[in-house]
Amino acid sequence: MQTFDLILSGGELVNHDGRGQRDIGVIGGAIAAIGDLSRASAGERVDCRGLTILPGVIDTQVHFREPGPTHKEDLESGSRAAVMGGVVAVFEMPNTNPLTTGEAELADKVARARHRMHCDFAFWVGGTHENAQDIPHLERLPGAAGVKVFMGSSTGSLLVEDDDGVARILAKTRRRAAFHAEDEYRLEERKRLRIPGDPASHPVWRDETTALQCTQRLVRIARAHRATIHVLHVSTGAEIEFLAAHKDVASVEVTPHHLTLSADEYATLGTKLQMNPPVRDSAHRDRIWRGVQDGVADILGSDHAPHTLEEKAKPYPDSPSGMTGVQTLVPIMLDHVAAGRMTIERFVDMTSAGPTRLFGMARKGRVAVGYDADFTIVDLKRRETITDGWIASRSQWTPYHGKSVQGWPVGTIVRGARVMWQGELLAAARGEPVRFYAAL
Repeated sequence: MQTFDLILSGGELVNHDGRGQRDIGVIGGAIAAIGDLSRASAGERVDCRGLTILPGVIDTQVHFREPGPTHKEDLESGSRAAVMGGVVAVFEMPNTNPLTTGEAELADKVARARHRMHCDFAFWVGGTHENAQDIPHLERLPGAAGVKVFMGSSTGSLLVEDDDGVARILAKTRRRAAFHAEDEYRLEERKRLRIPGDPASHPVWRDETTALQCTQRLVRIARAHRATIHVLHVSTGAEIEFLAAHKDVASVEVTPHHLTLSADEYATLGTKLQMNPPVRDSAHRDRIWRGVQDGVADILGSDHAPHTLEEKAKPYPDSPSGMTGVQTLVPIMLDHVAAGRMTIERFVDMTSAGPTRLFGMARKGRVAVGYDADFTIVDLKRRETITDGWIASRSQWTPYHGKSVQGWPVGTIVRGARVMWQGELLAAARGEPVRFYAAL
């Protein structure tokens, strides 16, 4: 009789090869068998009848603020929010303090994170004018997700606004580089359009053209240097339609908030809705959904960027841009699945297979023998109401407070360990760096 450390039994598995009821056996943190394991023995057997087992959800854009302003988040609290929401791995952004722009800063983050974060992790290295020559070395370091460039100013001081600066970085990259694409020159020109005390003027200042113009510049530079790029948090219909013709060089991330919220909600949410790039009107939201349904959008990222309620209460434009999101990614998107806006298979593609395909993660992104035993276990029929009290982030609020959803994360398993089950944190933090083929 075969013996496993863990067997997940009786659940419906949704995977790269379809969906159906299958048991999964785990040995040493890796998937060892898939099929009927009713006669096998295990150190731990988890009854998943009535539940759906997904490859572990990976969120490739979070801001956990450490080192830096850890009063609003740190690596432990942010990763706790992640696993409470069903997320098994995150890629964290470089606009910390100090900035993650060199080997020492990256190594410091990895050391802080190992066995203190509850999920697995990688860190983006910030691309700058100063470190462009070092990128071939930096992007291959242990724990590096790749290079991230801000072409428009957001939170922090990372900024490469000029074409020459972007070209110098893309001339050196060999991995897919990620970009915040808002045109800094146009942002500066339009600052006068911000109306003090009125966050609804945020998408007027940071308008559709600001995003589209920058994305067009970026694609042109990428083509000139035969580089592959990843356009983060696409917020406009025009960008989706433009990028559809450039999928050979550009991959596309969309966010739950740009797919769920609209500019109408500035009236009720105020600065809680303030993000870069902004939440726009429902016509843009509908066009982004078409990009999801047509396959233009590759992956979902939460752009989890927490600030305290006290900070968000400052009058616009002194209020910071950003909202929590890593913990609500799964339930918000499962609610869209329940509503028929996307299939559960498409959700899996955008949250596990997609990130692996784009960034070359080793042993993650699918349920297959030999892969890490990472699972997001959900109840597709369960109805819950999202509340601020459920949010594990240090900032303890969500723009979705009071929103009822269908579909809920029941369990988070990271490399064979049940980290979260039925809303309880069960295991000690044991997060490890994600491994990438490009860096092995």
